[in-house]
Amino acid sequence: MSKPTIILGIESSCDDTAAAVIKDGKLLANIVANQNVHKAYGGVVPELASRAHQQNIIPVVDQAIKVSGIKKEEISAIAFTRGPGLMGSLLVGTSFSKAFAMGLGIPLIEVNHMQGHVLAHFIDTPEHQPKHPDFPFLCMTVSGGHTQIIVVKDMFEMEVIGETIDDAAGEAFDKAAKILGLPYPGGPLIDKFAKEGDPKAFKFTKPRIPELDFSFSGLKTGFMNFINNESARDPEFIEKNKNDICASIQYTIISILMDKLKEASARTGIKQIAIAGGVSANSGLRNTLLSLEKELGWEVFIPKFEYCTDNAAMIAITGYYKFKRKEFASQEITPMARYALK
Repeated sequence: MSKPTIILGIESSCDDTAAAVIKDGKLLANIVANQNVHKAYGGVVPELASRAHQQNIIPVVDQAIKVSGIKKEEISAIAFTRGPGLMGSLLVGTSFSKAFAMGLGIPLIEVNHMQGHVLAHFIDTPEHQPKHPDFPFLCMTVSGGHTQIIVVKDMFEMEVIGETIDDAAGEAFDKAAKILGLPYPGGPLIDKFAKEGDPKAFKFTKPRIPELDFSFSGLKTGFMNFINNESARDPEFIEKNKNDICASIQYTIISILMDKLKEASARTGIKQIAIAGGVSANSGLRNTLLSLEKELGWEVFIPKFEYCTDNAAMIAITGYYKFKRKEFASQEITPMARYALK
C-alpha cells in the first residue's frame, strides 16, 4: 500500500492566518483565524496584520493538524502563499513554512494566491465531491485587491484576458461602505442592506473601458460626489435611503462585472463559468450568475462560502497538484508582494 500524500497548506497574504490539511486530494481540516484589530482603523493595517500572524500561526497550524487527525511526521510537503499580498504578512507565513519544512525534512511548495483562488473549485472532502469545471473554463477572480478574467486551460496554464486598470471591485464595495459610514469590512454589509433595497432606485455611471479590462476609480468618485451632494441637501439622506443606496451601488458593480464576463464568454466561446475570491461570497453576484446560467446556457461554478474568502484549503489543494508534478521550492525562496498569475 502506497504512502498517502498529505499536504499542509498555509495562507497569510493579508489579515487572515489560515492552515489546512489535504490527504490524497481530500480536505481534512481548514482553520482560519481572523484579525478583529483592524475594525477600529477602517481597513487592514499592515504592521498590525504581520504581528497578529506571528501570534496566530502556531496555534492555527497546531489546530489544523489535530482536527485532521494526522501526526506532523506524516506530512509530505508544506504549501504556502508566496504572494501576492502584504509583504509583512507573507514573510510570517513564508518564514514559518521554511522552518517547519526544514525541521521535518520535507519539501516546500510555493503557491500563487490567485492560482489558489481559481483551484478552490477542485477542493473535495471525504464526504462531498462537487462537480468540477471542465477545461478550458473562464474564472472571474473578484477580491479586495484583484479583479481579473482568466482563461483556465488546465491547472497550471492560465491566461489573464482582462483585469482592473486601477481599483478592484472589492475595494469599490469597501470604499462605498466607508462613504456611507458603515464599519469595516463594509462589503458584506452592503450585501446585507441591498437585499431590502431597490437596485434601480439610483443610477450610477458605468465606466467605458476598452476590451475586457475594468475600472472602478471613476465609479467610486461619482458615488462619493452623489452622497456628498444629497447629504448636503438632506443630512438624513443616507439613513432614509440606506437599503436603496446599497442595492443600487451593488447592482452597478455587479453589472460592470457581468458585462465584461458576458463579452469574454462570447469572444472565447467558453460557457463553463466560475467565480473566485472574497467578493464571490456576495449574494447579489452569486444570484446574478445563476440567472445568467439559464439565460445564456452557461454552466456556472460557485465555490462554497468558506473557500471564497482567504483560506488555506485553496493553498493546500494547489500544493497537492504541484506535489504530484514534483514542483518544489528551495529554502532560498522569498515572498513577493506582487506576483503575476502566469
